[in-house]
Amino acid sequence: MPRLNQIIAVEKGVKSKSFADWTEAHHALQKTAPLAGISRTYQPKDEEGEQLPAESTRVQIKAEDILRQVSTTLTRLLDVTATKDWTNCVAHADIVVDGQTVASGVPVTYLLFLEKQLVDLHTFVKKLPVLDAAESWVRDESTDSWRTESVRTIRTKKVPRNHVKAEATEKHPAQVEVYYEDVAVGYWTTVKFSGALPAKRVNEILDRVVALQAAVKFAREEANNTEAVEKRVGAAVFDYLFG
Repeated sequence: MPRLNQIIAVEKGVKSKSFADWTEAHHALQKTAPLAGISRTYQPKDEEGEQLPAESTRVQIKAEDILRQVSTTLTRLLDVTATKDWTNCVAHADIVVDGQTVASGVPVTYLLFLEKQLVDLHTFVKKLPVLDAAESWVRDESTDSWRTESVRTIRTKKVPRNHVKAEATEKHPAQVEVYYEDVAVGYWTTVKFSGALPAKRVNEILDRVVALQAAVKFAREEANNTEAVEKRVGAAVFDYLFG
């Protein structure tokens, strides 16, 4: 008794051959000349008349033969596909990760779907925003986010000052140079907030996705090892169509 994975392995080849045979049959039936035959004999009006040889062309293609060929090749395709689809209805396996059953009796078609979804999910998780490692973050329950410890910084303001380079005399005014001095005028207290995730959290989720991916692939292989439910549908279809 073949297994589902063996049926899947041959299905592509059967499809290709069926398509090629069907295309060839379709093209063959579009040519009218090979379908036509003729037989002509000549008889002169009297015995002294000119004798001409008989002419004949045999039929090279018969539509009924083409129908039988199409029936044969498509019967194989219908039977292989039916066997696969009927077996898919009973092929299932459990998804088990580290001894824990995540889902039981999962159909093989759903396992294929889930496997593709997990590829996209893996990409999604890898791109999750991560907290800046240069900062020290703590959980802030009031905002349901992460925050840093408060940092106090000085706010300064440039204040002009005068520097007397030369005192005034009876003949010359004083020489004064203006410069600016940074003077503390207040303090900033800064707390940063973030809705990103700790790197540890992202890595944990990523590890789980990878583990689940492996479990789903294993389950799919197990489900594909189910004995095939062989079906013979093609003959009945073409007996009705061409019978």
